[in-house]
Amino acid sequence: MNSVHFTSNADEHAVVIARVAESRWHAVEDDRVVGRGDTSRRPDGRIFLSVDAWHGAVFDRLADAMLADLPRPLYTVVDEADPDVTSYWERAGFTTRRREWEYLVPTDPRITGLGSAPPPPDVTTVAAGEAEEGPLRTLDRVIRDEVEAGVGWQEMPAELLPHLDGATLRDPSKYAVAAQSGEYVGLVRVVRVTRRPRIGLIAVRSDRHRRGIARALLAHALGSLHHDGIETASAEVTESNQAATALFEGVGARRASSNLELVLR
Repeated sequence: MNSVHFTSNADEHAVVIARVAESRWHAVEDDRVVGRGDTSRRPDGRIFLSVDAWHGAVFDRLADAMLADLPRPLYTVVDEADPDVTSYWERAGFTTRRREWEYLVPTDPRITGLGSAPPPPDVTTVAAGEAEEGPLRTLDRVIRDEVEAGVGWQEMPAELLPHLDGATLRDPSKYAVAAQSGEYVGLVRVVRVTRRPRIGLIAVRSDRHRRGIARALLAHALGSLHHDGIETASAEVTESNQAATALFEGVGARRASSNLELVLR
């Protein structure tokens, strides 16, 4: 989490920057920690930075120290509603790589219009936790290979990136699937770790696109949440993903916030 807490200007000559661990830096002034910088390695190996500082000058010095110690490329994620933090990273040389919208998605089929939309012929949905693990993992691998051959998995949310050990599907119970002619052809991932569940992924095999399968999966996921008394879910959509944008906005989802992924090459 990048943040700056505005107070009076710090005397930057009195601030000492020290690397206190492999992935952490401290800014110390008069024996007090006035800023922290951290790195985290994403499942695909990319290094992301975050800085939490009480003064803009401390933020700059922490960022400079971290950049001097770390290999390129480097990444960070900022809330687009916080232009000050964005400007600090831009001052350090970072540029915008992509924008990701957070949508709030209603679950009531009377609002989404999904209740009256029948699934495509021969398509059935298998509820989360009921899919056969072997065919599910096969479908996950097919879809990931297709995405990697196209836009690349670096365009996907961090939680969906393949891990360094090659694992790509850690918890099959979170996935519902669409089956057609005896094959799994699409999947939806719903995470219920907070009061507002998150639709983490909807994906369909490329040879089954434009047949309404993604819409059927979304109808199933939202319908299940509505049945459980949940009124709203969230979803993150990359700005360049026009198909996903159209899918969610077509059911009444609204944009609530946006994040920018910045990169220093």
